[in-house]
Amino acid sequence: MKYNHALIKLLFLTFISIGLCHAENVNVDSRCQFESKLAPIGNGSIEYKITGKGNAILLLHGLFAQKEQWDALACELAVSGYRVISPDLPGYGKSLNFSLPDYRLESQAELIFEFTKYLGLKKFNIAGSSMGGAIAVLYARKYPAQIGSIAFIGAPLGVINWSPQVRESIYSGINPFIPINTHQLDLEMKLLFYRPPDIPESSKNDLINSYVESNRHYQQVWDIVNLYLRVIEVGKALNAPTLILWGSEDGIFNIEGVSELQRKFPNNQLWRISKSSHLLMLEKPNEVASIYLSFLKFNRLNEFKH
Repeated sequence: MKYNHALIKLLFLTFISIGLCHAENVNVDSRCQFESKLAPIGNGSIEYKITGKGNAILLLHGLFAQKEQWDALACELAVSGYRVISPDLPGYGKSLNFSLPDYRLESQAELIFEFTKYLGLKKFNIAGSSMGGAIAVLYARKYPAQIGSIAFIGAPLGVINWSPQVRESIYSGINPFIPINTHQLDLEMKLLFYRPPDIPESSKNDLINSYVESNRHYQQVWDIVNLYLRVIEVGKALNAPTLILWGSEDGIFNIEGVSELQRKFPNNQLWRISKSSHLLMLEKPNEVASIYLSFLKFNRLNEFKH
């Protein structure tokens, strides 16, 4: 939806302006050629970015996020010989004309399946951040033959309850994901980042105004997604090769949830990323890329044919 895109674009441009998306000096522009394309899916359209050549990796972002959050990591993967595809999930970013029921995670997974058919993907690696991790699991459970591996780039939604910090905020009447003043926005940044970005006051005000203007929509989406806090825990286990990356200081989902995630994915490699919170692909894209590429090589996923 347009108002959602306006907020998402503004937030990402803010991250770029403060250098957060290139925190480890990843020079995305000079090494990677990103193409932005549009795929007609269902009653709407999904905008996606693609870069690189080789076996495919599909990257799924989290709640109220967008495909550009993956750019630094996607570039690292692409220059190492992978074709990396990062869509705006249905209803987020520039993916337009999706209805409220499409925000159900099962619906998101089905629409992404239609998206992979549109792209002609037969088998690929799938990775998700937060809500995107839960969608990746729902997808892998329904279409296991397509999945070469699963990677959780940061704690996924669906394994453990919100952190004590998030719950205390909600108990006090503040939804830290839908801030309506600068104090609440600062709280959101503290939960998402180990070292919160220094956002200029003018940008903070623009962000808050966007949240306030579309508050009803954000609340409706939050209510839907909040129904899936245990979607991974209650579902069946999967034996696909799985990479688990979890920030040691995650302010959204406590790292205690790792043990349950490992139980659901017994064929796993676990990395606890120190001095990191929830958005690992923004905080430590180089470290994440190095670990992910080693994982892919170990599992010989470069032998997949598409």
